[in-house]
Amino acid sequence: MGASAQSAPVRLGLLAAKTGPLAAAGIQLEQGINTFLKHKNFTLGGRKVELIVADTGSNPAGTKTKVQELIERDKVDIILGPLAAFELLAINDYILKAKVPILSTAAADDTSQRKPNPWLIRTTASSSQVPHVMAYYIATETKIKRMAVIADDFAYGYEQLGGFCRVFEDNGGKIIKKLYSPISTADYVPYIAQIDNVDAAFTGIGGGTVKFIRQYADLGKKQKIPLFGGQTALDDSLLKTIGDEALGVVTASCYTASYESPSNTNFVNETVKEHGRFPGAYAAGMYLSGMVVEAALIKTNGRTDDKEALIQAMREVNLTDTPRGPLSFDKFGNAVGNVYILKNESKNGLYVNTILKTYKNVSQFWTYDSAKFLAQPVYSREYPPSKYLE
Repeated sequence: MGASAQSAPVRLGLLAAKTGPLAAAGIQLEQGINTFLKHKNFTLGGRKVELIVADTGSNPAGTKTKVQELIERDKVDIILGPLAAFELLAINDYILKAKVPILSTAAADDTSQRKPNPWLIRTTASSSQVPHVMAYYIATETKIKRMAVIADDFAYGYEQLGGFCRVFEDNGGKIIKKLYSPISTADYVPYIAQIDNVDAAFTGIGGGTVKFIRQYADLGKKQKIPLFGGQTALDDSLLKTIGDEALGVVTASCYTASYESPSNTNFVNETVKEHGRFPGAYAAGMYLSGMVVEAALIKTNGRTDDKEALIQAMREVNLTDTPRGPLSFDKFGNAVGNVYILKNESKNGLYVNTILKTYKNVSQFWTYDSAKFLAQPVYSREYPPSKYLE
């Protein structure tokens, strides 16, 4: 790389759903990376950084158009995002051909499993990674044996429930009812009404989660059937918009504002100061992406022209202090790190997710042998098959 290129800004292209049904979460991506870049004075590895933000519109077609513009027109060095599994799946083949590093929060399992994208880094978790842990916790730490599960009716929902159901039943539990609701569901009451004759329920609902939890409590279900959730169920970023209906709900996540570390304290304080609420897993994922980019640029002496060397440097990043705890990556580029079991409580007039238990160095394969795991189908509506439905 010549001196003029070396002195030019590193161009980061962010794919963020700023409009459409995923906008609330998509905006967090931009907030997370901006918080990190401001903290670093928009300078990483000795080079200035320029952030170019593209709105995906929360749909696959929009995502594909925007990533092409970022790479072909804007000449970005690195792609950040997108948010949703279906957005990442829409651009996966293009990224493979373009050979541009992408640091994504999208959870689509097979992009880091059976069909790994060598240009992908995931700083959050695969779809099933956190539900694996939640299921194990319920099966081994409680007396719950019979459960109902519900998630959004698309890839992320299928993979969440697939991972949850597999681990829960492998550890002696039974899934009695399995429900899927459209991503734009206006009323969850018909689904909630079907949750009966079980010890507890698990929700993997994303965009409509506040509405679901509120209706679950309003119908009196929470007192009879305890509610558990995955990463999107009660994200810390939602706590300002929800009330007593969430108290006692137990969830699992790869990030929580309650985790105590120097970097997370700074991240939480800066986010609360600027946005008036706790950061959530999506904002944290983008903050982490910034940390990974910085570490990689330090290793490459600021060079971005050799994309093979750049993605290799990213995959070799091993951080001891991040907002989510220690972070490294497996050979497929997926995050290995802490997963927290959290209970919603009221403290000092605020709703907070308190850490009940921390599972360390959690892999996307959980405790399963990776070769055997990959030899089986990706989690779906049909896999693993349900043995105990009533």
